[in-house]
Amino acid sequence: MRLHRGTVVCVHPIRELGANHVRSLAECHIDCWRESYRGMVPDHVLAAFDVDKRAEQWERIRRSGTAKTFVALDHGVVIGFSSSGPTRDPGAPVDRELYALYLRGSFHGSGIATALLDAAIGPDPVALWVFDDNPRAEAFYRKSGFDADGARRLEPFSGVMEVRMIRRQALGTAPDRVRE
Repeated sequence: MRLHRGTVVCVHPIRELGANHVRSLAECHIDCWRESYRGMVPDHVLAAFDVDKRAEQWERIRRSGTAKTFVALDHGVVIGFSSSGPTRDPGAPVDRELYALYLRGSFHGSGIATALLDAAIGPDPVALWVFDDNPRAEAFYRKSGFDADGARRLEPFSGVMEVRMIRRQALGTAPDRVRE
């Protein structure tokens, strides 16, 4: 990272997910879950991750073209990623969903997460699900224009409660793009 006229500028390249990034993305995804959710997600769930299976899942997602997935790279290694696409939640008041945003802890506060968020969703209205009682993530999303809308669910893989957050209005635009 470097400063440019008082603003943090991300100097780690953000790229659309390519076949050459899939394995590194899988490793990053697993490491981020273990780093971020230890003590929140049962240890047996975190231990059950398999890099090969996760890489196969990301390759299927990449080939399907239904999600836009971006990776942040540090010397060719994935250090974070974001993924978005059409909402999977018929009750969401917006058409798009942020499926994932993860960044290795050593890069928190660098501006990379914001760059990944911008790459995945831009200024558009969007929904996301975040683990309940995850104050760091919730604060980041609030700073990015999201508010909890009261919806809750159990995340199926971990069994941890999630809350839905919505950015109802495109940043810097009128709210006419929001689905009623």
